[in-house]
Amino acid sequence: MTLTPSPHWLTSEAHARLVAELADLHRERTPDGEPDRLVHDRHRQGRIRELESLLQHAVVGQDPPDDGIAEPGMVLTLGYDDGATEVVLLGARAVDDLEVCSPDSPLGQALHGAKPGEQREYPVPSGAVVRVTLVDACPYGHYRRDE
Repeated sequence: MTLTPSPHWLTSEAHARLVAELADLHRERTPDGEPDRLVHDRHRQGRIRELESLLQHAVVGQDPPDDGIAEPGMVLTLGYDDGATEVVLLGARAVDDLEVCSPDSPLGQALHGAKPGEQREYPVPSGAVVRVTLVDACPYGHYRRDE
């Protein structure tokens, strides 16, 4: 059975950065005399494969519906039991001053499909379980950063 990778939501800016990085990697050549040439070439080829797969399955800049449900492409305001809040983009790559939460991460998986006011739990590496509340969700294109 062949698994099709899930699409990754990217902003137009993140997509352009990844396309440029891929082009640079394709042009890059390791000097013959470099001691770690084989390791460097393997790392470069791995990154090329990773970027090609990501870009092949990317959804670029298309905002999801403005329905308040957590899904890729939404900016999520999260509340934690200790009173802390956090704003993250549920997506694949960093955007300027906005933290990104991968949909494949434990937090991203827990939040997918949540509606404002819903509490979800997710495991952290220490083995603890953290509870988070979805306070708000809006499409990235509608998000207004506080000035």
